[in-house]
Amino acid sequence: MRYKITAPETLDTDVKLPASKSISNRALVIHALTGGDLMPNNLSDCDDTEVIVRALRDMPYTIDIKAAGTAMRFMTAYLAVTDSGEHVITGTERMQHRPIGILVEALRRLGADIEYTGSEGYPPLRIRGKQLDGGAVEMEGNVSSQFISAMLIAGAAMRQGMELRLTGNIISRPYIDLTLCTMRDFGAEVEWTGPNTIKVSARRYHPTSYFIENDWSAASYWYEMVALSNGKYHVRLEGLTDGSRQGDSVVRYLMSLLGVRTKFGVLDKGVPTTVTLSNHPIRLPRMEYTLINQPDLAQTMVVTCALKGIPFHFRGLGTLRIKETDRIEAMKRELAKLGFVVKSNADNDLIWDGTRCEADIHPVIDTYDDHRMALAFAPAALCFPELRINNPSVVTKSYPQYWDHLRAAGFVIEEEP
Repeated sequence: MRYKITAPETLDTDVKLPASKSISNRALVIHALTGGDLMPNNLSDCDDTEVIVRALRDMPYTIDIKAAGTAMRFMTAYLAVTDSGEHVITGTERMQHRPIGILVEALRRLGADIEYTGSEGYPPLRIRGKQLDGGAVEMEGNVSSQFISAMLIAGAAMRQGMELRLTGNIISRPYIDLTLCTMRDFGAEVEWTGPNTIKVSARRYHPTSYFIENDWSAASYWYEMVALSNGKYHVRLEGLTDGSRQGDSVVRYLMSLLGVRTKFGVLDKGVPTTVTLSNHPIRLPRMEYTLINQPDLAQTMVVTCALKGIPFHFRGLGTLRIKETDRIEAMKRELAKLGFVVKSNADNDLIWDGTRCEADIHPVIDTYDDHRMALAFAPAALCFPELRINNPSVVTKSYPQYWDHLRAAGFVIEEEP
C-alpha cells in the first residue's frame, strides 16, 4: 500500500499525542515484577507496547515480539530472572538479525539459563526462568542502552541485587536515567555509584499508581512540520511535561535553533500540559550536533535540516545501523530521491555539505519496515506536493494515530495500490 500526501497551506490544530512508548514499556515490565494488579495509567497503544502487554498477560510458550526491539531486550531479562518456566522468545526476520549477545552473556554470568535456538548472538532464545542471586557484572555500554536498561530492571528482582559496571563509551544516557527514575517510582533503590557503575540494591519493587506522560519522540514530527512551514502553522500538543525525563525532549532546544518556539501551558495538579508550537524563522548557516543520547531524533533532524537547506553534521549515530533497518543507508537513499547528496563516514556520522542532485519528479519514499522513516518523511510533503510513502502502516509501531492526526490537521492523504 502507498499513501499520497498533500499538505495544507495553513495549519492550526490540536494533537493528543500518544503516551510514551519508552516509559510504558519500562513501567509494564516493572509492574509485572511487583506482582500487583494496579496497571500503569495512560499506557501507549502502539505495537511495541501491545506485544509486551500480551506476553505478560498470556505467557505462551513461544513469545513473538514481532519487530519490537525494546520488548525483545526487556522480556529476555524478565523471563530470565522470574520463575516463569520455559519459553522461546522470537520476532521478525529483521529481529533475528539484531544482536542480543551482550545482554544474554551478562545474564548468563549471573546464572541465567538461556540458549540460542538459531544463530549465536541473535534471537530466537530459549529461556528457563529462575530467580537469580545477582552480584557484580560487566557489560559494554556502547552498543544499546536497552541492554543496560533490561539488566537494571531485572536487577531489582535478584536476591542480592546487582552492581553493573559499564565498559567503553556509554551511549544514550538519558534512556538509562529514565530507567532509573521509573525503577525508583516503583520503590527500587538504584543509583550511579561512579561514572560507569550502577548499583541496584536488594529491595523489591512495590505496586504503585503510575501515570505515563505523552511521547516527546512523537512530538518531534510536529516540530518538524512547524519548522518547515512558512510561519502560518500553530500546533498545540497535549500531554507533554516541561523538565521531562524523556531524552527526546531535547528536540525543543534543537528546533529552537531552527525557529520553532515552544510555549508551555500551566500544569494542573501535576498533569502534563499543552505545548504550543509556532514558527519564528531563523536562518542557521549550519548545524552540528552529537545525537549519541537521542538517536531516535536523527531522522527528524536530518530531514528537517536538508529541506530547510541547512548543511549539517550529526554525530553519535552508530546504533542506527542495528535499528529496524540500517537507518544510515536508508536515509542516504531516500534523501537522494528528494535531491540531497547525504554522506556518511567511518564513524557513522551523517553529513550534508549542501551538494544537490536531481530529485525524482514524483518521489516515493520507501520505509524499510521502519516506523521512523514514515514518520520523519511525511512532513516533507510541505516541500514536495503529492509526496508518496510506501508501506505507511509501519507507524503503528510507535504512533498508531499519526495518519488520522495528519488528516485532522488538514493533510489530504489518499490511498494508492
